[in-house]
Amino acid sequence: MTTQVRRVRRIIRKIDSWTVFKVSGIFWLVAGLASILGFVMFWSVIDASGIPNRLVETLTEIGLFEQGTDPFADSERFLRIAVFGSITWSVVATGLTTLAAVMYNLISDIVGGVEFIVLEENLAAPATPRVPYPQASSGAPTNGGLDMATQENPVTTVRG
Repeated sequence: MTTQVRRVRRIIRKIDSWTVFKVSGIFWLVAGLASILGFVMFWSVIDASGIPNRLVETLTEIGLFEQGTDPFADSERFLRIAVFGSITWSVVATGLTTLAAVMYNLISDIVGGVEFIVLEENLAAPATPRVPYPQASSGAPTNGGLDMATQENPVTTVRG
């Protein structure tokens, strides 16, 4: 099989805002869930290693915290902040992505869109060469006088 490749120009003139809203909403929701999961895993490793307690001790010795204060004591507060921040970021990012699609549509009305040059491949089977029919020994064709090269559907006659 041979492959034929040709260059084709494609221009994107419009992007459907509703489709961008749906896709970006799902994308940013999944990204937000992944960031929450990553934060929880990160915080559990940090908390298990005792880094927040050592940080509080160091900041108390320096004089930035008063004796007995522990801002890292409530781990649920950090989880709530992470969930709220993730939800807020997902909503804002979805809105900005949709706004970008609307802005693209407005700008493409003026300038005509974005042009892409892509390669289009066509898989074509190799052309099978025509096999000429054998000629009779007398030089006359065996197919009743019809030339096989010009006839699409040859009919073979049997002589008795």
